[in-house]
Amino acid sequence: MYKTFTQMANNYFQFKQFIVFQEKCAMKVTTDACLFGGWAANLLSNERLNSIKKIADIGTGTGLLTLMIAQNCSAEIDAIDIDADACEEASANFNQSVWKERLKVINADIKHYLSEEANGYDFIITNPPFFDNDLKSNSDKRNLAMHSDELSLEELLIAIKRKLSDTGSFVILLPYHRSIYFEELSSKFGFHLLEKTIVKQTPKHDPFRTMLLFVGEKVQAIQKEIIIKNGNDYTTDFKNLLKEYYLHL
Repeated sequence: MYKTFTQMANNYFQFKQFIVFQEKCAMKVTTDACLFGGWAANLLSNERLNSIKKIADIGTGTGLLTLMIAQNCSAEIDAIDIDADACEEASANFNQSVWKERLKVINADIKHYLSEEANGYDFIITNPPFFDNDLKSNSDKRNLAMHSDELSLEELLIAIKRKLSDTGSFVILLPYHRSIYFEELSSKFGFHLLEKTIVKQTPKHDPFRTMLLFVGEKVQAIQKEIIIKNGNDYTTDFKNLLKEYYLHL
């Protein structure tokens, strides 16, 4: 019988239908990553994206995003990460889930993984190492997971361009201050912004994250906003995206 994540937050998070151990992984489960996973899973339930068969999760870490998506779709998912310990932990998390037969862990540097034959993914999700020239920690593993020295946003887009099918789409979580740069960079690779959701901690806070959906054809972009908390409670928008996952929603 598992304890709830509030009792043992440093070692694992218990969700309604799966559990995420995170002891070996440098990147721990965060609220914004959970929100991103719920947001992406909700997109996949929409008519435009609900026929997706093959998904890649670039920089999977604990496998959180893969598990959140797997809960709400029937696609096969490849979870890719450069860190062997993260892959080991993600694999263990997948193996105890009911979706393990369609989840695959790939321990690879996505830049080298480019040399393999294109898989034609219908959908790619990524929460990349996005800090650039920011203060680093004493942990090489954490720096690899969080900083863009080993995988720049341009290199990430090269990987996505080669791995995504002609009709595919991708989503990415970024710091708010890097979203405009990424939007402009993406257009050079032939990607077009379909949806941009700005994330705030509270109504009084400035935006701190952006969740972006890109497609290959020219479209009219939609911009939205989501606030995580209002006072001491989660907002209705946040609850709607996470109620299928969080134990106490």
